[in-house]
Amino acid sequence: MISKQMKEFVANGSAIRAMFEEGKEMAAIYGAENVCDFSLGNPNLPPPDMVKEAIIQILDQEDPTDLHGYMSNSGFLDVREQIAQSINRKYNTSFSNENIIMTVGAAGGLNVVFKTLLDPGDQVMTFAPYFGEYRNYSISFNADFAVVPASIPSFQPNLPEFERMLGPTTKIVMLNTPNNPTGVVYTEETIAGLAEILYRKQEEFGTNIYLVSDEPYRELVYGDIEVPYVTKYYDNTIVVDSYSKSLSLPGERIGYLVIPDAAADSGMILAAANIATRLLGYVNAPSLMQKTVAKCLDAKVDIEYYDRNRQALYNGLTSMGYECTYPDGAFYLWVKSPIEDDGEFVKMAKKYQILLVPGTFFGCPGYARIAYCVLPRTIEVALPKFQALMEEIKEKTL
Repeated sequence: MISKQMKEFVANGSAIRAMFEEGKEMAAIYGAENVCDFSLGNPNLPPPDMVKEAIIQILDQEDPTDLHGYMSNSGFLDVREQIAQSINRKYNTSFSNENIIMTVGAAGGLNVVFKTLLDPGDQVMTFAPYFGEYRNYSISFNADFAVVPASIPSFQPNLPEFERMLGPTTKIVMLNTPNNPTGVVYTEETIAGLAEILYRKQEEFGTNIYLVSDEPYRELVYGDIEVPYVTKYYDNTIVVDSYSKSLSLPGERIGYLVIPDAAADSGMILAAANIATRLLGYVNAPSLMQKTVAKCLDAKVDIEYYDRNRQALYNGLTSMGYECTYPDGAFYLWVKSPIEDDGEFVKMAKKYQILLVPGTFFGCPGYARIAYCVLPRTIEVALPKFQALMEEIKEKTL
């Protein structure tokens, strides 16, 4: 018999993954070209050419024993130094290799942080809407999970409610900007206000509260939008980043942590995070991918491709009467359900071979997420289907 905790996870599995699997079944029935699968944030853009070139160069030039062997749990020292210096150039910070730990993607990094910091009964707090796995990660480490209600329609963090909810057991505050699922980029004013509250509450409670900034979409922003680098606003920040979206490498599972010297007990956190990497079974991040990303730190995917999808989908849906939050980053469109029950809305969409993820999964009922990291043709096929869906809904509500 499996554990009670895992029974709960199985019973309440990821809505995103469930939709993704259902999409494959629907493709077999209706034909892949007729199924509009917007469920999974799986980049359809290929990695930049530099990635392939780097892999070939590394395999041709590196000593195979060194390349494929064990290294420090933190990762290759030269890779960590190059990542640290890249961050310093971009954001005027002062990190070194000692502040960087290579991870098995952002998900692996988050689990390392949670393993490192959390005792049973500690609280993890985040802002709705949020990536649904945050709840599962928290529960798996026997932490309490608290959600600050959404601030609608801006979907910036609700700071007054956040301040009210903070308590002596709050150990981690999760931040995700650009946000999954809304595409909203949190403003500098928001980040500064959040930091001010945290400093004040730490002093009031006599505790350390760590702000864990989950940033896999940092490089995916549109126009002149800037994403504040959170360590510059709050000392007790740990950054979790990944190349899954910025280089279209989700399956390669490569990312990193930034643990600043300014964070309370930073030396102990770094030591514990290395041990957590082993205890969780990762041992170290994939060696070939560590070397690869170090050669591709200035490479980017074609953000204009996502922007064209963004504009086509947003303009098309709003012209039909759908209410959408205009995304400044990531590759998600956050749509208000035309009916009260977002689950029923998603179910109705399936009749038109449209796959969405209900807002309930993100802690924000009444909405749905559309991942537009898809082929442009998928959007072209989907828009008439969305129109037919809206017409059906209007007929039923008359």
